[in-house]
Amino acid sequence: MNFTRWSARLPGTQRRAAARADHGVTQRGDGAVPSARAEHLPDDDQQTAQGTEGTEGTENAEGTAATGTGVTSGAGVDGLPVRAVLDRIPGLVALVHGPEHRVAYVNDAYVAAFGDRPPGEPAREVMPELDELSLLPLLDQVLRSSKPRTVKSRKTSGGRSYTVTCTPLETAEGPGVLVFAADVTDHAEAAERLRTSERRQRETAVTLQRSLLPQELEEPDDLRIAATYQPGGTEAAVGGDWYDVITLGGGRTALVIGDVMGRGVRAAAVMGQLRTAVRAYARLDLPPHEVLQLLDGLATEIDPQQIATCVYAVHDPNEGRLVYASAGHLPILVRDENGTIHRGDEPTGPPLGTGGWLHASGSVPLGPGSTAVLYTDGLVERRDEDIDEGVAALENALAGATGTPQVICDRLIRAAGVTADHDDDVAVLVLQHPARKGSDGELFRNAALELLGGIEAAPRARAFASGVLTSWRFAPELHDLGVLAASELVANSLQHGIPPMRLRLRRTDRRLIIEVTDGDDHLPRRRRAEPADETGRGIAIVATIASNWGSRRTPGGGKAVWCEFVLPDRT
Repeated sequence: MNFTRWSARLPGTQRRAAARADHGVTQRGDGAVPSARAEHLPDDDQQTAQGTEGTEGTENAEGTAATGTGVTSGAGVDGLPVRAVLDRIPGLVALVHGPEHRVAYVNDAYVAAFGDRPPGEPAREVMPELDELSLLPLLDQVLRSSKPRTVKSRKTSGGRSYTVTCTPLETAEGPGVLVFAADVTDHAEAAERLRTSERRQRETAVTLQRSLLPQELEEPDDLRIAATYQPGGTEAAVGGDWYDVITLGGGRTALVIGDVMGRGVRAAAVMGQLRTAVRAYARLDLPPHEVLQLLDGLATEIDPQQIATCVYAVHDPNEGRLVYASAGHLPILVRDENGTIHRGDEPTGPPLGTGGWLHASGSVPLGPGSTAVLYTDGLVERRDEDIDEGVAALENALAGATGTPQVICDRLIRAAGVTADHDDDVAVLVLQHPARKGSDGELFRNAALELLGGIEAAPRARAFASGVLTSWRFAPELHDLGVLAASELVANSLQHGIPPMRLRLRRTDRRLIIEVTDGDDHLPRRRRAEPADETGRGIAIVATIASNWGSRRTPGGGKAVWCEFVLPDRT
């Protein structure tokens, strides 16, 4: 068999031949070998090479010419003692031929790695390593197509990894395939260590991310809420998406969703700080734009290089609207009871952490029968399309999505094509304001009274509260506590507030809420009254008898002071 013909197809052989031609070769009567190579070959190897070269030369005229007459310019490769070279290179070399891939040759490195292979036998029977590396189908493919193929980092049962190139060639026995395998075990192990380290870092970030998200969502009386968080695929580091639901008292609920720019543990840590701060600021019961204003300053202090987008919204069942402020976040989508989609586009300020911007609040209708969706950009952003197209597609999906909030979450994620290997984090928060009717509607009632006149408004308020609570069939004890709380809140407003004043009573399936509003924006505080003081005991009494109480400034100026009583379990 003539090895000199197919040896020229080995990767890099042509480049090495050209280099040798440029530096000149030493002509010898028994074959041409570069002088540097000849100096490093032992005498026995030189004799073996010469003998092999002579034998091969008798099989092929081209080989005879090369060994008998020396090397002409540009033909230095043909004169090399190929078998000796192949036996000494560190790469694994095997030559097979025919449809059964019968063994024609294996070099010393191959023998050292897998053992001797008898020539003439089918590779399927005597070369099990090729089957381990899944190379037998590849050999068939190379033989049919006459095109070389390469597979990278295939691992054997012995733990070694190889990158294998299969090259088609013509042999004296017909078409064959040259198999050249390079041992890349060190590189493969280093890559595996790197992947393991990255996987552990990702698992740490995902664990941190999930631990910082709410483990259970708070359940407001008037809303049904569900949320879903899905981290990016294994190739994507976890981001800083978060959401939260915060009951503010007095029947009001705050909803927040945000996205910290960046990935990994750092983004998750910043997210945790912002989420904790949102909950603290929410307890102040500030308007949405003021909460974002505080968050903006905090984000700058946490990391001047870190920014985040956020939407903070407040739902008040008495108003039938969702009041919100946005810091560079995507618009809230609301589907009303008629199926019409409303988008909360304005106002939108820059992301948190940029500083120097006055945020503003807007609103979007959220009456009974409505469904609202808050989400992060991973749900709608794609590399090959504009993000507005993704938001429009989400609107279409929301228009046809029905069911519970959790079902809608799942349907929106499926409609957006989000899978386990998605390249970005996704957070979705869905809330519904159910339209309650029948016996369920009887558990949600409202009543209000305008407080006109002076001190004579107090007895009218007591009589009104007593009549309403009686009609709602509360137990006598709860009835009396409710009337007392309403009387004290009205008296406090008459003494310290200014018109317009209003008393509002509201019941849900879980609590009784009493609220008094007036035009003065000075918030009351609980204080210890001295024995000689004639005032200062009203708020203390309310705080003592009620389950919870609080106050807030209203958007149009003035304040609201409220208290609530938890109703006995109906079961």
